[in-house]
Amino acid sequence: MMKTLTFLHTSPVHIATFDRLLAEMAPTIPAKHAVDESLLRDARASGLTPDVARRVEQAILGAVAGGAAVVLCTCSTIGGCAERAGEAAGHPVLRVDRAMAERAVAAGGRIVVAATLASTIAPTRELVLEVAGRAGRAISVVEALFEDAWAHFERGDQAGYLQAIAAKLRDVAPSADAIVLAQASMADAVALCPDLPVPVFSSPRPGLEAAIRAYRSVV
Repeated sequence: MMKTLTFLHTSPVHIATFDRLLAEMAPTIPAKHAVDESLLRDARASGLTPDVARRVEQAILGAVAGGAAVVLCTCSTIGGCAERAGEAAGHPVLRVDRAMAERAVAAGGRIVVAATLASTIAPTRELVLEVAGRAGRAISVVEALFEDAWAHFERGDQAGYLQAIAAKLRDVAPSADAIVLAQASMADAVALCPDLPVPVFSSPRPGLEAAIRAYRSVV
């Protein structure tokens, strides 16, 4: 069985994004995609319950059984659950936003965590604080929730979604040394506001870079 880099998504919209990036960065690595929209839906409704964590673990074990050498979880809300499932299974499982958090912590002390879903705020804030603690850096985290933008995403209005995010990023930039985009779906908004005075970090590219390194180390 050919070993793959397997993506765990909670929306099919991410498949094209990561296929494009992988074709650019490591086209010879075989990929698979697993999508379970119910994981995010239920985490939004009830939080990261033991049932959600159990189902994330099942998804990880299913990917491993299907030939995954490395699993990359592209959903920030369940990313911590995915990492813990990988540790329990003794298998490389990465959350897409960890590399982003590491870059943001290195960039400055005042970090704005921006999200369009409330469910991603706490996991991303906790990740940034964890990364800062490991690095011995003192930081402050400010939360910025752009809930109005999410309605565009749910309607399939990607252009409106990104424009709404870009407008909000301009509002929060003056209070930050760095901005973290808590969801992979937000990444392309950065191109719409190149004049921001602070760096904006998104997860897809650095997260995939880390997954590619992990894949090459085990295959």
